[in-house]
Amino acid sequence: MRYLLTLLFLLPSLVPSVTASASSPNIVLILADDIGIEGLGCYGGVSYRTPAIDALASGGIRFTHAYSQPLCTPTRVQLMTGKYNHRNWKAFGILDPSESTFGHRLQQAGYATAIFGKWQLQSYDPPDFPGADNRRGTGMHPKDAGFDEFALFHALHTEDKGSRYANPTMLEGKAGEPGTLKTYAGKFGEDIWGDKTIDFLDRHRDTPAFVYYPMALPHWPFVPTPNSPDWDPGKPVVESLDYAVDMVEYMDTAVGNLINGLEAKGLRDDTIVIFYSDNGTHLDVSSELSDGRTIHGGKATTRQTGVHVPLIVSWPGHIAPAISDSLVDASDFYPTVLELAGAPLPSQDRRDGISFAAELFGRSAAKRESVFCWYDPRPGHDKERFSREVFALDHDYKYFRDGRLFKLTDRPLEELAVHPDSATDQDREAIQKLKRVIDETMDGVTEPPLVDAFGAAIVQ
Repeated sequence: MRYLLTLLFLLPSLVPSVTASASSPNIVLILADDIGIEGLGCYGGVSYRTPAIDALASGGIRFTHAYSQPLCTPTRVQLMTGKYNHRNWKAFGILDPSESTFGHRLQQAGYATAIFGKWQLQSYDPPDFPGADNRRGTGMHPKDAGFDEFALFHALHTEDKGSRYANPTMLEGKAGEPGTLKTYAGKFGEDIWGDKTIDFLDRHRDTPAFVYYPMALPHWPFVPTPNSPDWDPGKPVVESLDYAVDMVEYMDTAVGNLINGLEAKGLRDDTIVIFYSDNGTHLDVSSELSDGRTIHGGKATTRQTGVHVPLIVSWPGHIAPAISDSLVDASDFYPTVLELAGAPLPSQDRRDGISFAAELFGRSAAKRESVFCWYDPRPGHDKERFSREVFALDHDYKYFRDGRLFKLTDRPLEELAVHPDSATDQDREAIQKLKRVIDETMDGVTEPPLVDAFGAAIVQ
């Protein structure tokens, strides 16, 4: 199969329009919600049992330098569109309805597409939040997002979202249809979405299929899971940081259940499974690494603990086990899944991502020399504490547009501030390189207006 895909990309003139066939691989893209690399055993984490994800890593490619944005919407918008946020940012919890997603492109390539999990890209602000009237309901509805089927938590207004865990509520429907809200009494959200993923692939054996599975776990609120001793969906929910371990471990259980389900249906050998995370671990969660360090979660921050995340890709019999130090960011998934599906990106369709598909099969291809981040999650409810931050990084340094420089050490997640007075020639070369990355990426693009959390203009 990989040789057929290679031929299609090397000889585009012979293939004026590529349509996926039944021999094209299924693709399942799993996006965990709030887990940094310290949360997984395969990255040296020792606080949680993650055997299923660790097995996925040992049988596939584990990337050691994958990055996200510090918060979920910035990452999800970038992931689905292949564009950096400064080119399509509207507000927190909003995906510009004029954008095209990888779902749209894969539909055009002949794939059956589905999304099961968390949405939160159509409406976010509660009705009483100042300025909410300007944003509520302005994002992309999942019926228009390029997916044939959807079952999603928080697809509509905040007050309609219900639970994502015990007795979950989700909007279910098909492309072009508004969908209906359904609550699964006595069930756990992650179990429903895993089952739906397996069922969707099973029902589309004659058509290549893509499932985007944005998990709810292990995002706050920290509550009992079906593996917790006190799990009881019939009782009022009790929230406690003590359940953070249970939630990380049930994230692993959910991934394991999905893999086992694919194997039971005879679908695993035809399915590429990608595991990634939208940002670092919750700020209140501390985890241990095998080198003895305690890592405090960095979600929402531009620290390494906020943006350095796991990335694992597995396809038995096709992707050889390996560890890669290639740089990857959220924009890279759009071109990657298209290439895996045999759907080349049209030359006129400008995207920021760089496909890492070739590396999965041991082929040479262009690689990232740096990662760029434009981060400003405003406007939006509970975003008052944030400000705009723009930076670029490579394997050795992180440089901010405001002049801050950090050296990244060989110890994962560690960064050391470089004071201008003590900067070496190597430090100054890094500044020049990464400043050039920022300038070239921002060139010709008008940044979104600078506003506060309520959407009011900030006068500089």
